[in-house]
Amino acid sequence: MKFKNLLLILFTITLFACSANKNLSLNSSKENWDKAENFYSKKKYAKAAPLYEQIILERNSIYTAESQLKLAECYFKLERFSDAVFEYQELIRLFPDNKNVNTAQFMIGVAYFEQSLSPHYSQYETDKAIDAFQTFIDKYPWDQRRSEAYDYIQKCHQKKIQKNYLAGYIYYKIDDYSSALLYFDEIVNLGNKDEVELNSLYYSALIHYDRDDLEKLSATLEKMREDFPNAKELSKIIKLTVKLDKKIKHQKK
Repeated sequence: MKFKNLLLILFTITLFACSANKNLSLNSSKENWDKAENFYSKKKYAKAAPLYEQIILERNSIYTAESQLKLAECYFKLERFSDAVFEYQELIRLFPDNKNVNTAQFMIGVAYFEQSLSPHYSQYETDKAIDAFQTFIDKYPWDQRRSEAYDYIQKCHQKKIQKNYLAGYIYYKIDDYSSALLYFDEIVNLGNKDEVELNSLYYSALIHYDRDDLEKLSATLEKMREDFPNAKELSKIIKLTVKLDKKIKHQKK
């Protein structure tokens, strides 16, 4: 009988201790959440981040999922974009049914875009941004940020096009005309009718002139006339075409 009473006492103590720990954990999370939110509202993200992280580590709080998002946002605000990407990805992985997973996916794309380098350098982050935004569009077609995601994708593609143009221009400057034309032709075939296409047509025309290729020079001239009738570069290419035509006719005599 005494043994049973002892077990009952131990069980009661254990139950009370567990309940106390649970309440303590909840109180701790609430306290940290309030402090973090206060720092966040004052844009003190570096101070808010560790508090959100502490809540996340507890794993059993009603504030955990929201803290995961806020931690990612703190890192984004601090321009720690790689850390932000990781924390947004953690929200998606740990809380796939959370109401903020679409925001996390969108912000992954933005964070990669913010990390992307100028066209002179590797476009790894640019490619990652395109993938992230495309995933966002595919998974959340109803989201109001869909058009904004398309705009980001367009900016990413424009940066990659600019990189191709720079590569073509470098090949042009070192007289590797075949390689230069590969890049220039790819840009022209996109038909964007922008400055990058105009420059690609211009340097393609110079290459064709230097190679005495009247047929391709004439075709490039017609493309310039069609897409850029008011471009100042057009008059120079017209003169070069006339000059090459006379040269070839003279050689045939």
